Amino acid sequence: MESPKVSRIKELVDILNEASKAYYAQDREIISNFEYDRLYDELEALEKETGVVLANSPTVSVGYEAVEELPKERHGSAMLSLGKTKSREELQDWLLDKEGLLSWKLDGLTIVLTYNEGKLAKAVTRGNGEIGEVITNNARTFKNLPLTIPYQGELILRGEAVITYQDFEKINAEIEDADAKYKNPRNLCSGSVRQLNNEITAKRNVRFYAFALVKAEDADFGNSRMAQFLFLKEQGFDVVEYHKVDKDTIQEQIQVYAEKVKSYDIPSDGLVLTYDDIAYGQSLGRTAKFPRDSIAFKWADEIRETTLTEIEWSPSRTGLINPVAVFEPVELEGTTVSRASVHNISIVKELQLGIGDKITVYKANMIIPQIADNLTRSDNLDIPCTCPACGGSTEIKKMNETESLYCTNPECAAKKIKAFTLFVSRDAMNMDGLSEATLEKFIGRGYIHEFVDLFHLADYKDDIVEMEGFGEKSYNNLTESIEKARKTTLPRVIYSLGIPGIGVQNAKMLCKYFAHDLEKLQNATALELSSIEGVGEVLAAAITGYMQSEKNKEELAKLCRELQIEIPAVSAESQTLAGKNFVVTGSLNHFANRDELKALIEEKGGKVTGSVTGKTECLINNDITSNSSKNKKAKELQVPILTEEDFMEKYLQ
Repeated sequence: MESPKVSRIKELVDILNEASKAYYAQDREIISNFEYDRLYDELEALEKETGVVLANSPTVSVGYEAVEELPKERHGSAMLSLGKTKSREELQDWLLDKEGLLSWKLDGLTIVLTYNEGKLAKAVTRGNGEIGEVITNNARTFKNLPLTIPYQGELILRGEAVITYQDFEKINAEIEDADAKYKNPRNLCSGSVRQLNNEITAKRNVRFYAFALVKAEDADFGNSRMAQFLFLKEQGFDVVEYHKVDKDTIQEQIQVYAEKVKSYDIPSDGLVLTYDDIAYGQSLGRTAKFPRDSIAFKWADEIRETTLTEIEWSPSRTGLINPVAVFEPVELEGTTVSRASVHNISIVKELQLGIGDKITVYKANMIIPQIADNLTRSDNLDIPCTCPACGGSTEIKKMNETESLYCTNPECAAKKIKAFTLFVSRDAMNMDGLSEATLEKFIGRGYIHEFVDLFHLADYKDDIVEMEGFGEKSYNNLTESIEKARKTTLPRVIYSLGIPGIGVQNAKMLCKYFAHDLEKLQNATALELSSIEGVGEVLAAAITGYMQSEKNKEELAKLCRELQIEIPAVSAESQTLAGKNFVVTGSLNHFANRDELKALIEEKGGKVTGSVTGKTECLINNDITSNSSKNKKAKELQVPILTEEDFMEKYLQ
């Protein structure tokens, strides 16, 4: 009969290999870094105790096999992982009486570069340490990578491709779908570097930091790793930040890094210590997995014990319902935290969560709050059968061995987050304080089901002021903005409804045509609408399709009861620009911006378009001598180019 310890070894190997596969090959995370390290240490101890080491154990294999999309190539020399420690004292003892280089351990994607005759010849990912993926064309788009260098011999080096936190936030902010956002910079970098189209890579601001010189023909470095780093700098490479240390200075330098990592813009999950003496390091040889000339230091996570008070189930536009742990506030890495994403149902089950459980929490890489462990493991958490946003039924789906919770209702309010985001936007109802993230929270808690509900958020005041990121002042600012939004115009209302094809200008045009009479617009036939200049059959069908829906009629009627829609007083005498088209470009002196001038032109019956045509009355541009494309087009079509002052004198007197 197999011993319990050997059974546990097999179980741990399966868990860790599956986690590695998800992390390295599929760019997703099924267990936390903290949990992976804990299980890895347990496996290593059991192998040492029993003498049993499986062929597929992560302690003897290196990483996970490269994916199939890109050409593969075997590395000239195996890329081994590093031994690791979380003990500062152990790091000091490892150094002995030697000098070493202490540098960042960057958290991106390791790349091997080869240069021949001063030009980049090849770039290959680490892959599984033996075989990587060829990404040469993508590497050529890295922001700070030299394509040619002074050194003409064969040069091989290793480094980390990374995306900074600043670029990560910027790229994520441009992704409207919350479920499509990247979880961390490493995932984003991995996906960016391995694109089949290097145009996409170029847009991601990938950077490369060299951390090791593998080969430089006929170069003499005086037996010093530091000299190699200086050589790489001379070739134009950005080198990972490093400092020379000995047993007397290493502790102080570790602390310098520990302080810096809190605000460091480049993702880092620890440090690397390498002997400066190349010959000495090489004389130590290697194990099956680790070289002996370097060691990795991982930050000892600051862990706090707290109590799980709630699991918030947060629906999103794809129907995915994300579990978020809410716990009694604790101080971590200098800030107070009370929430952490649990990611999916698989992790909920793995942690055996229950309300009231004692849990330990930490910040992954000293930044992202995570649950480290559940000390109680009551496993009494109820997975909701209904969606908190719409009350529809939920379903647990299993994809890539990961279980996640989904809402099955196609009409779920959470799936309409784009519609709510448009409704509150500046050109629509102009409600400040309702970001997409805030709307998702309100929808997830069941405060909002349709547009009219936004005018009744006062019903949830007590809950809202207690929400993270809110408070009495934020709530008051929000309600003040909502009250201001009650007084509006019909074009804003029509645009806010999100009718396909109805932008700001089309909304204004329609309202003007129907004399700002909503009832006339609602009752208009497709034939009548399609006869309006600029509408056409497709847009007419979209308008009538929306206006004739009984559900939409009911919701619009309820919305209008909350609003004071202003009807502009329009006299024939005031429409001095009726039938005239204008184009505005460049900076202005007499108006705050182009929108202000545009509004004035429209108020007087004119129309502002984006491009110069034969129908353009004039181009308004204070720089009439410029060679801009609009100026050139105006001259070609003999359209007058007027300065702001000339326009005002001619048309606004």
